[in-house]
Amino acid sequence: MSESNTGAADTGPFAEQQRLFKLLSQDTRHLIIQELLGHPAHLMSLAELEYMVGKSQAAIKDQLETLIEAGLLAQYTYEPSKEKRDLPSQFYGFTEHGVEILYDYKYLRGLPIARALYENTRKTEKIERHEAAPRPDLPAAVKDALTFDEPNLESVNQSGDQ
Repeated sequence: MSESNTGAADTGPFAEQQRLFKLLSQDTRHLIIQELLGHPAHLMSLAELEYMVGKSQAAIKDQLETLIEAGLLAQYTYEPSKEKRDLPSQFYGFTEHGVEILYDYKYLRGLPIARALYENTRKTEKIERHEAAPRPDLPAAVKDALTFDEPNLESVNQSGDQ
């Protein structure tokens, strides 16, 4: 019998780490997390995720549900856009528990790289419209955890001129 049939893997001292590693390492979930880290607001519509991840909405929805059930993500609603057809009102973003897990697993170190990759990806007009859409606020603890200092390029350029 395998460990998964006996339940032994679910009760060992590293069971939680194994569960989280499996959760974070699945290809589509990993891409969703990376894209959310790179997004300027860290909140993305399903259409944005579909475009950036390159998977079907059905595949993305399945993995979003898994990440929501695990407490890493939440669905956030921007009420004023609910009745507007051209603007999204539903967004996905991290929870406080989610950013704690990402911190523990060193994902937050990659914020500047994820942002650079996101910003340098060519987007369609529809995705740019979604990206510019108003969004709800993330919880303060989540917002603070996902904030990083942008490099000051003026000081780099000035020192290079001397």
